[in-house]
Amino acid sequence: MTTDADQPTGTPPMRRLHPLTPFVRGWKYLAGLLAVGTSQGLDALLSARAAPTTSARDIATILGVLVAAALGAVFLAWLSWRTTRFGIDAGDLRIDSGVLNRQSRRIRLDRLQAVDVVRPLLARALGLAELRLEVAGGASTEAPLAYLSEQDAHVLRAELLALAAGLGSDTPEAPQHPLHTVSGAKLLASSLLQLPLLVGAVLAIGLGVLTIAIGETRPLFFALPALASAATAFGRQFVANYNFTLADSPDGLRISRGLLETRAQTVPPGRVQAVKITEPLLWRRFPGWARLEVEIAGYSTGGSGGAAAAVLLPVASRSECLALLAMVLPGADLDAIATRGVPRRAGWLAPLSRRILAAGADDRYFVTRRGVLDLETAVLPHERIQSVRMQQGPIQRRLRLATVTLDTTPGPVTVVAEHRDAAEAWQLVQLQARRALTARAAARPERWMQPGYGEGGGDPAAVGPLTEEAEGAPGPG
Repeated sequence: MTTDADQPTGTPPMRRLHPLTPFVRGWKYLAGLLAVGTSQGLDALLSARAAPTTSARDIATILGVLVAAALGAVFLAWLSWRTTRFGIDAGDLRIDSGVLNRQSRRIRLDRLQAVDVVRPLLARALGLAELRLEVAGGASTEAPLAYLSEQDAHVLRAELLALAAGLGSDTPEAPQHPLHTVSGAKLLASSLLQLPLLVGAVLAIGLGVLTIAIGETRPLFFALPALASAATAFGRQFVANYNFTLADSPDGLRISRGLLETRAQTVPPGRVQAVKITEPLLWRRFPGWARLEVEIAGYSTGGSGGAAAAVLLPVASRSECLALLAMVLPGADLDAIATRGVPRRAGWLAPLSRRILAAGADDRYFVTRRGVLDLETAVLPHERIQSVRMQQGPIQRRLRLATVTLDTTPGPVTVVAEHRDAAEAWQLVQLQARRALTARAAARPERWMQPGYGEGGGDPAAVGPLTEEAEGAPGPG
């Protein structure tokens, strides 16, 4: 990370990315050009042997054009690096970039949700890292800084987290206390005990046996989707969460993981919007394991990397997940929150999961439970509710049922109370709307190191318990 010496006097110090950035960012384009060049060269060589009219000059021309294109790609990548600068300006992160169209972006650090240090395979070989900032309200990574040296990335992450917490930029990185480490054997076992992987493996083996039996290779083409499904299920759990460690620190929960691409993630305290505990069928039948996922405002969850970024604990016992839940959402105790099931007539719409569907709330949190193969328990703080809505399909209206959805930021956690009694669902909508207003009135400050952060969640007496006699209209009408 270098400082720009050409900046005007009086402006905040602006820094550049690592000089190797053009090579790391442009290797995909170079690899593509080399692949095309190799293919074109081989085709031309074969054509020259088959048709004497194709000369060596034609082959040299093709290779020359590809080399010129590669040099042009490298030059454009260098030009992009040369025009990209970043620095701290008035408490915001400022990023200037653009070759033809110049743009200057400012990212409010008080809206910072998470900071990740990501190291792809090639960047790791060169000692580089990418810094990814997740900001509230963003649909994707707001300010990726690729690439910095690994040391500079960690130093800049500590500086940004300190400023986001309302501390000085020179505040040293806070110490951490290890909480959980997932062993390779446990992660491998949990990766293998997945229905998509087992089903895909069984189908692939069956099609392989069928191929040998009938002596034709056509069934192997049908085995490819099964193998792809099995590989995806295995990679999502094992490759992304390899060497997983979770630690606690004053600036948040720190996560490090990854086999091919390593990721060091920091989730600031209080920025979790909702939590989900998932218990897959094979996990809860044999070892009694569960997975803990969180929803963070503004966190990009597209692709496998983003989906893995939402995992706070990939595999652990249910008791360990509940203990971590109480740490992430203070005071959350699933065993103490009373939940209510659905009417027996809901069995017409959910015959397998009717006995599992349930919802309940206390003075701080709303809880739902659903699922058959994967048992999912979602927990949502009242102050994180953005909207409450009730829906009825034609069959639900006939059965006097309704579904209540509590909306928060987009992410992996969906809070839905399915197939409730229609009158109860209407009362639930009113109760949760009032709970949300009361909780937001006692909202904590944005900067989590300031006094008052983490205090209160509204007056429990202002909303009362979740019962059929709760105040509200008699029904949706």
